[in-house]
Amino acid sequence: MPVRPSPFAALRHRNFRIFFTGQTTSLIGTWMRTLAQGWLVLQLTDSAFWVGLVSALGSVPVLLFSLPAGVVVDRADKLRVVKRCQALLLAETLLLTVLVATGVVRPWHVAVLAVVVGSINAFEIPARQSFIVELVGKDDLTNAIALNSSAFNATRIIGPTIAGLLVANVGIAACFAINALSFLAVLIALGYVHRPPWQRPADAGGGMERVREGLTFVRHDRNALALVANTAVLSLCGFPFVVLLPVFARDVLRVGAGGLGVMTALIGVGALAAALSLAAVGPQLRRGALVAWASPAFGLAVAGFAYASWYPLALTILALAGFAMVLNNAASNTLLQSLVPDTLRGRVMSIWSLVFVGFAPIGSLLLGALAGRIGPSPALALGGVITAAVSLWMWTRLAPSVARLE
Repeated sequence: MPVRPSPFAALRHRNFRIFFTGQTTSLIGTWMRTLAQGWLVLQLTDSAFWVGLVSALGSVPVLLFSLPAGVVVDRADKLRVVKRCQALLLAETLLLTVLVATGVVRPWHVAVLAVVVGSINAFEIPARQSFIVELVGKDDLTNAIALNSSAFNATRIIGPTIAGLLVANVGIAACFAINALSFLAVLIALGYVHRPPWQRPADAGGGMERVREGLTFVRHDRNALALVANTAVLSLCGFPFVVLLPVFARDVLRVGAGGLGVMTALIGVGALAAALSLAAVGPQLRRGALVAWASPAFGLAVAGFAYASWYPLALTILALAGFAMVLNNAASNTLLQSLVPDTLRGRVMSIWSLVFVGFAPIGSLLLGALAGRIGPSPALALGGVITAAVSLWMWTRLAPSVARLE
C-alpha cells in the first residue's frame, strides 16, 4: 500500500522549521498593519480613493523594480538579502509607529512610507520565494509552499482580529508597534539558519541580458506564460477587493473597525482551509485543474460579496473568496516553480512578484477611483465579473493544457 504523504513533510527540515516559525510570527504583525493602515488612511482622509491610492503606492515599486531585483537575487546570497530587507522593514515600521503615536501623522507620511515598504518588498519577495527550495529541496517544495500559505492565511485570521480590537480599544499605534516587533522575530529566527558557505554562481553576469533570459523563458513556455497571465488578470481585477473592505465595513455593512477585523479574518478562514487541504493531499491533486476552476470561482465570489448587504452572508462569501483565492495562488506558485530551471528561479519568481504584487497597485487605484464615481458595490462587482469571465476564457480557449498539469 502506498504511503500517504505527510501534510507537514517540509517541517522535517531544521532550517525550514526555524524559517517557518519566524515568518509566521512576522505575518501576524503584517496583517495587523494592513488593517490598521487602511483604517488610519480612511480616518485621515474620509476617502475611498485615498485608501486605494496608499495601497497602490505600496505595490508600485514592485512593478518598477522586480525584474532587476530578480537578477540581484539570482546572483546574491538569498538568506543575506532576506535578512537585510527584514531589517529595513523593521526601521520603517518603527518610524510609522512614532508618527502615529505622537499624533503628527499625515496622509502623505503614510503614502511615502508605503512606497518605502514596496521598494524593499521588490527584493524581499523574490528572494524569499526562491530561497524556500534551498531549505527543503524540490521533493518537499510543494508542501513547503502550502505550509507557508497556511501560515499566511492563519495569521490573516489572528492578525486582523487582534488589530480590530486594538484599534477600537487602545489605538492604531499599538498595531504598528507590534508589527515592528514581529520583524525582530524574523531576524532572530534567520540568525539560526545554518547552511554551507554560499558560493557566487559562475555565470552570475548582470544587466538587461539577464532580465531578458527570465522573460524569454516565460514567453516561450506556454504553461508558464498562462500561469503568469492569469495571475496578472486576478491581480488587476480581483485581488484589489480587499482594499475596499474598510469602506464596506464602515459605509455599506456598518460594522466598524471590529467588524472589519472579522471580515478580514473570514477571508483567512477560507484561505487557511484551502492551504491546509493542499498541504494534506499535495501530489494527489492535479494542480492545473485547481487553477482552472479556482480563479473564475474567486471572481464570482467577489461579485457576490459586492451586493451582500446581510453581514453573515457577506462573511460567508468572503470565506469562499479566500478559499478559491489561495487554491489558485498556491497551485499556480507551485506549478511555476516546478517548471523553472534553478538558474532562472529568482528571475522567474521576480516576474511572478511583478504581476502578483506589482499589478495590484494599478487595480487598487482603478478600483478606488471607480468606487469614488459609481459606488463601492458596482465597482467591486464589475471587477469580479471581469475576473471570472477572463479566467474562463483563459482556461477554455487560450491555454486548456494548464488544466492537465500535475
